[in-house]
Amino acid sequence: MMMSYDEIWGRAAARHGTEALTARLPAVKTDAELRALGDDRILATMARVVFSAGFRWSVINAKWPGFEEAFMSFAPDVVASFAPEERAALASDTRIVRNPQKITATIANAHLVVETSAEHGGFGAFLADWPANDVVGLWQWLKKRGSRLGGDSGPRILRGVGKDTFILTGDVTRALTDMGVLTAKPTSQKQQRLAQDAFLQWQADSGRPLSHLSVIVACGTDS
Repeated sequence: MMMSYDEIWGRAAARHGTEALTARLPAVKTDAELRALGDDRILATMARVVFSAGFRWSVINAKWPGFEEAFMSFAPDVVASFAPEERAALASDTRIVRNPQKITATIANAHLVVETSAEHGGFGAFLADWPANDVVGLWQWLKKRGSRLGGDSGPRILRGVGKDTFILTGDVTRALTDMGVLTAKPTSQKQQRLAQDAFLQWQADSGRPLSHLSVIVACGTDS
């Protein structure tokens, strides 16, 4: 049986302490703050998540100033216009992780940011306007329209820019499975939407953002 929000909070607070648990909760931007977010910071977050896949975050963090230089501060129109020789130069640029596939993905995602921004008056405005009760739909949009933005990458990008979302980490997945919310691995939209329904119910009960609830659920596991 699915736990109530109060039970979930109680488990997590008992394991970590109220103060420490509260300190773990991520920042969530308001719609106005999302609209004000520069497209360059959105592309930078996409790139950071894409390049971090398969690497330790500490490696990417240490190199990040070099990424900012190599990708021209992630100005989407500039990155989208990189010529073949510029792409080739990036593949041998020691300032970054020299992964040709991820370089190509970043350039493709620059095109996505440019196109979406032009259509919606900013990529942040697009995110702000997306229905808050259909975050799984936004994950699917990123997976379909972007490059290497499937799996956990889409949710982590949203979390990174401050768009409210839960993330189906291992701890969250185990907790939802134990509660009977999930009946299989959450790789299908059906299972993801079952998880979404549970988080929306806890949100209605608590008034907390999905991002906070995701962390609280994870912190309540035995692992």
